[in-house]
Amino acid sequence: MIDEYKTIKNRSEGIYKDRSSKFIGIVQPIDNIEDVKNRLQEIKKEYYDATHHCYAYILGINKEIQFDSDAGEPTGSAGKPILNTLLSYDITNTLAVVIRYFGGTKLGIPGLINAYKTATELAIENNEIIKKYVIDKIQLSIPYDNQQLFYSLQKKYNCEYEIKDSNNDGQTIEVKIRQSLRDELIGEFREIGFKVYE
Repeated sequence: MIDEYKTIKNRSEGIYKDRSSKFIGIVQPIDNIEDVKNRLQEIKKEYYDATHHCYAYILGINKEIQFDSDAGEPTGSAGKPILNTLLSYDITNTLAVVIRYFGGTKLGIPGLINAYKTATELAIENNEIIKKYVIDKIQLSIPYDNQQLFYSLQKKYNCEYEIKDSNNDGQTIEVKIRQSLRDELIGEFREIGFKVYE
């Protein structure tokens, strides 16, 4: 089961100039379509006087959602090069926007493709590509006298946890675990005798 993917760490920018036109590439991590809408709105407000706001984004562990927009530039000259650049870096859950300030000289289709591609590349190069995992949550009850067993498994699987409730018998704990290790960890918990709520 694939439960890891590559994305970028934070927002970053890259600037490319060609014959008086200025291209500002911006890349940032996103989690869903709502994020895309909000980030686009912010960027359009920030660069309200720009000639074009072209963009592309990829979402999903298998890059199942892909979208690009030329935003008024000739078809295929802006959105596609931005999207293809994201794909070439093998990243997902990423939005790339390239803002253009027109300098008065037309660049032609090859010039535009190169400019939008390069501005996106520069923005990615100014970022850090990180590995992320799909996380599942498990809830379980742990008697106080078995807490040490829980902590040794928590260390073994390197998982985060949060105490949700405590009573006289023990604690209810929520564990965050990589999706691919979930069933294995549940098996270990049950073997010990912990009550697992799926």
